[in-house]
Amino acid sequence: MLRATVGCVQERDEEQEDEGEEELRDGGVLFYVNRGGLPVDEETWERMWRHVARIHPGGEALGKEVRAASDLPKIPIPSVPTYQPTTTVPQRLEAIQKYIRELQYNHTGTQFFEIKKSRPLTALMDIAKEMTREALPIKCLEAVILGIYLTNNMPGVERFPLSFQSHFSGNHFHHIVLGVHCGGRFGALGISRREDLMFKPLEFKTLMDLVQEFEGAYRGYWHTLRKVRIGQYVSHDPHSVEQIEWKHSILDVDKLTKEELRKELERHTRDMRLKIGKPAPPSPTKDRRNSMGSPLRGQSSPIRRISRGERRPSGEKKVMEPKPSTDMNGYQIRV
Repeated sequence: MLRATVGCVQERDEEQEDEGEEELRDGGVLFYVNRGGLPVDEETWERMWRHVARIHPGGEALGKEVRAASDLPKIPIPSVPTYQPTTTVPQRLEAIQKYIRELQYNHTGTQFFEIKKSRPLTALMDIAKEMTREALPIKCLEAVILGIYLTNNMPGVERFPLSFQSHFSGNHFHHIVLGVHCGGRFGALGISRREDLMFKPLEFKTLMDLVQEFEGAYRGYWHTLRKVRIGQYVSHDPHSVEQIEWKHSILDVDKLTKEELRKELERHTRDMRLKIGKPAPPSPTKDRRNSMGSPLRGQSSPIRRISRGERRPSGEKKVMEPKPSTDMNGYQIRV
């Protein structure tokens, strides 16, 4: 169970960066993760409503009104997209994005599916299957896992994690999308509160163009983009036991000139292309896959902490500036 604790926001940001758990923070506000699987247990359910009462403008009254209502509308369950053989890759990606959007963004403050980045790909794909069965609202990290699952049968489409750290009014905000590359063009799949911080059509010639598109969107919300983290291409084998490489390159955007950033992104693009030719680790046998089970049922998985030596930082570690106490009266624009 994730518990909100009092402490230095900057220190916790650095700790979570090491652990690969930055998505547990949303602009300095911790949110809960359902670690008990589905159906949601009573303790998690009640904790979710208490959290809603604290963070929603309607407060406790809203929760009581919703829980007491007997005529709530039935929410339609979106269908997993299917395609004709003639459906083009851009059309398939748009259909996947439409499906992700129809699941809706999770505003409850409780993430329904626990995503441990250190799990093998096969275990994360089990969670993605669970998402399609339950059809619950999701957050950005869940959308990345779902996007990988839904594009596994598209061998010509390469997928890679692309995450951002932005700064606004004394707080750091984290977001992640699934970058896609096909036919010499880049794009992205994902979900966000903001329309221009998720889906990007497959039309950007370089990774630099894609990153600049997101940076411009952040500027529109008065956020300063501080860091971009880019992973390696993800295997198309749903039974692969390899882990997703989430942070092959870590770029301090505010420290790099435009030309330096371009060179770093070109170098990362070359690194990703080199991985395509490398053989992936063998998939587990059928018996082993069955024994692994779903991670939602409480089984553990091997943990591998990515050392800083394996990452590609773009500069020295920056000194965190003190959090302003009166900046815009504490108002936050969440993305």
